[in-house]
Amino acid sequence: MKAVICGAGIAGLALAHRLAAHGWQVEIVEHARGPREQGYMIDFFGVGYAAAEEMGLLPRLKELGYQISEAAFVDERGRRRAGLDYAQFSEVAGGKLLSIMRPDLELALREDLPAGVELRYGLSVSDVVDEDDGVRVTLSDGTVREADLLVGADGIHSTVRGLIFGEAGSDERCLRYPGFHTAAFVFDDPEVREQVTGRFCLTDTVGRQMGFYALRNGKVASFAVHRVDPAAPLPEDTRSAVREVYGSLGWVAPRALAACPPSAEIYYDHVAQTVLPRWSRGRTVLVGDAAYAVSLLAGQGASLGVAGAHVLAAQLAAADGDVRAGLERYERMWRPVAEEKQRVALQGVRWFLPGNPTWLRLRRAAMRLSGLPGVNRVIASAVTGKPAELGELTR
Repeated sequence: MKAVICGAGIAGLALAHRLAAHGWQVEIVEHARGPREQGYMIDFFGVGYAAAEEMGLLPRLKELGYQISEAAFVDERGRRRAGLDYAQFSEVAGGKLLSIMRPDLELALREDLPAGVELRYGLSVSDVVDEDDGVRVTLSDGTVREADLLVGADGIHSTVRGLIFGEAGSDERCLRYPGFHTAAFVFDDPEVREQVTGRFCLTDTVGRQMGFYALRNGKVASFAVHRVDPAAPLPEDTRSAVREVYGSLGWVAPRALAACPPSAEIYYDHVAQTVLPRWSRGRTVLVGDAAYAVSLLAGQGASLGVAGAHVLAAQLAAADGDVRAGLERYERMWRPVAEEKQRVALQGVRWFLPGNPTWLRLRRAAMRLSGLPGVNRVIASAVTGKPAELGELTR
């Protein structure tokens, strides 16, 4: 059995690993010229953590990860107003929680690819023809691949999704915008790094927010999010836009913005969810953000990308060569999990980034109560939603 995977991000790499483990021949094509360096820090936990553990990736992920003591919300002078204790959150997650830069998670997945997996950069899928006994995939360089399965793991702006579903698979039809833009970049500033080492520090602000992590290479990773009209287009000059939107924030924000790199080195996009009535057609299927992006508000996109790939590979293996049956089983098992996480994300919007001072004060009060017995579990459940068991999804 042969699969062509479009997209060398988290979901695509995880799926290649799992399909190869089940004896598939796998080729990955990625339109970027090489691994992406832009990205942000993520908290990796839940069903994706369980999948990574089963894949044998945890030792490397822990090596690449960071020890974070808390998420601290600070005022314009850097004074702590409220915070969430990571030890308490880790306890609720059964100790299965790690913080890692998204590019480093991709690095670990690339390093662990089986020797037979072919990864080719600078290519994308330009045409798909579904046939009874296979799928014919034309790549952007004009070459053609005959495969048993094509997978779109190419993110929220998926090319494969548009090819197989047409207008119904376009961004305009499939993406749901809660009304946020987000940015992430890495910069070098020893003074800022000293202030944030060991913590994830965020501005305690209304409508817009910047956050900072210290990285082991002496640099600082920044994360920014602000409220916009859901229909607002992305700016052409992202560096100028970031400086304009966040320029009046206090504390270390001015230093970070002064060190903001050129637009090409900034990750900038809508915060969005992918909503589709179906994830597959014929022998083509979507996985990860291309199918069920939960958005940054949920904080579980990477976990769901790894776990969804794990479930897809398991159900294809269980189908014993009947690709269409495997794809149906994958969607039947995995869709309820992904949709529940999307609902949790939308419900938590007002807590993630308060839109007015009242909700800001309520968030502070909730975090002050988080240390009380039982309250941390309530808060964690509100953030993460219902737990999912990997074993039940891969039978």
